[in-house]
Amino acid sequence: MNIIRVESVASTNSFLKDLSCNRILEEGTVIVTRKQTEGKGQQGNSWESEAGKNITCSILLYPSFLPIRQFFLLSEVTGLGVKETLDKYTGDITIKWPNDLYYSDRKIAGILIENEWIGSKITGSVAGIGININQERFLSDAPHPVSLKQITGKDHDTETLLEELIRNILFRYEQLKAGNTETLIRMYHESLYRKTGFHRYEDNTGTFNARIDRVSDDGLLHLVTDRQDKRSYSFKNVRFV
Repeated sequence: MNIIRVESVASTNSFLKDLSCNRILEEGTVIVTRKQTEGKGQQGNSWESEAGKNITCSILLYPSFLPIRQFFLLSEVTGLGVKETLDKYTGDITIKWPNDLYYSDRKIAGILIENEWIGSKITGSVAGIGININQERFLSDAPHPVSLKQITGKDHDTETLLEELIRNILFRYEQLKAGNTETLIRMYHESLYRKTGFHRYEDNTGTFNARIDRVSDDGLLHLVTDRQDKRSYSFKNVRFV
C-alpha cells in the first residue's frame, strides 16, 4: 500500500489531484490526514470530521478501461468497499444512493468521486472517503450523523480500519477491471438503503410513494411509483423523505 500521510489538509481529494499533476503516482496511492479543514461532499456540501477521530482519505485510480457512460460503477465499487469494512464491526449498514453509507437511518460515511477524462475514457479518478469512527459529538447541521463508536460503545483503531478499507476497495476495483460488473451491480443493489418496498420520496412536483427499480451505470436512480409510473432521477433531483 502506498499511503501518504499528512497532518492537516484542506481536502484530501484536492491534495491528491494536485499531487498527481506534479508527479507520477502509482494506482492505489492513498492520501490520509488527521485533520481535514475543508472536506467536500457531493454538490458542494461540507464534511465534518473531528481531528484524529475518523478516517478522511482519498484513493487514486486510473480506470481507463471504463467508458464515461459507466462512471457510476466506480461509486458502486467504493461504496461496497466501505460497507464491507464497516460490516466487520456492526450490522445494518446500507448504501444510500448516490454516495452515502447509513447505519439504520443515520449517516456514518460519505463518498465523493471526481473523474478526469479524455474523449470517451476516464483517465483518472480520485475517490474521497470520510467515515465517522470515534467521533462522539457532531456540531454541523448535517442530518442524523452517527459514528462507529456511538454504535458499538467502544473506540476503534483507525489505522487498522484504514488498511481494511483500502484492501476492500481495491479488491472490488480489481473485480471491475476483470469485467465482473454483473456481480458488482447485483451486490450494490442488494446493499441499497430502502432497497425493498415502497417508501416516501420528494421531487420538484411534490411527494410520492415509490420503490427502487435499479441504479443505472450512469448513476440515475430509477423508481417505480405505487401507481406503476416509472421515474428516473440524477443527483439532487429527488430526496428520500
